[in-house]
Amino acid sequence: MPGQLEEIKGQRATFGMGCFWAGDSLFGTLPGVIRTCVGYAGGTKESPVYRDMGDHTEVIDIEYDPELVSYTHLLSLFWNNHEYGLTTKIKRQYMSLILYHNEEQRLLAEKSLKQEQKQRGEVFITEIKKFTKFYPAEDYHQKYRLQNHPWLIETLGLTTSEILRTSPLAAKLNGYIAGAGTLEQFEKELPNLGLNEKTTQYLQKYIIQNQGIGLYC
Repeated sequence: MPGQLEEIKGQRATFGMGCFWAGDSLFGTLPGVIRTCVGYAGGTKESPVYRDMGDHTEVIDIEYDPELVSYTHLLSLFWNNHEYGLTTKIKRQYMSLILYHNEEQRLLAEKSLKQEQKQRGEVFITEIKKFTKFYPAEDYHQKYRLQNHPWLIETLGLTTSEILRTSPLAAKLNGYIAGAGTLEQFEKELPNLGLNEKTTQYLQKYIIQNQGIGLYC
C-alpha cells in the first residue's frame, strides 16, 4: 500500500473543541502529527456510543512527534479553532476540553489558558483535566471527510476500519481533502506519500476547491 510513511511512536494529546470531524481534519495535515482518531472521553460512562455518550465529550486523540511539533503549538490550534463552546456553555458533547497526559501538558495547558484569556479579554469555560480513558468512535466517524471519497479510499487500499483509524496517510489525506492544508504544503509532502499522478490530481482538485471554506461540521 502506498504512502504509509515512517512508523514513529509519538506522544499523545487529546482535545475536545466541538464536533470532532473538524478537529480530525485540522490536526491531520499538521507537520509532526503522526495519526489521529476521533472518539469519546472525559466522562465516567463505560463503553459510550454516539447515541448514548453519557457524560463524555467528542474528542480528537492525536499522536505526534514532539521533535517536529510542540504541545504548545497544538494548544494554539486548539484555542483558535473552536466551532463553539469556548466562552458559551453548551452540552458536554461539544464542550471545550483539554485532557492532559502528563504533568508537563497540564502546566502548559493551564499557562496557555491564562495567556489566551488575558490576550482576548474573555473568560473561557474550557475544562482541563487528567486523561483517563479514550473510546474510539464508530467506524463511520473515523476520517469522515475522506470517507466521502470512496474511489480514493479504494485506490489507496485504505479499506478497513483499523487502517482508517491508525494510518498516517489516512490522517493526512482526510485533512487535505477537507481543505485544512495548503496546496503548497501538499506538494512539498508528495515525495513521501507515494501517490500516483491520477490520485495526486484528484487530491489537488479538492484541496483547491475546499481551501479556506472552514472546517465546521
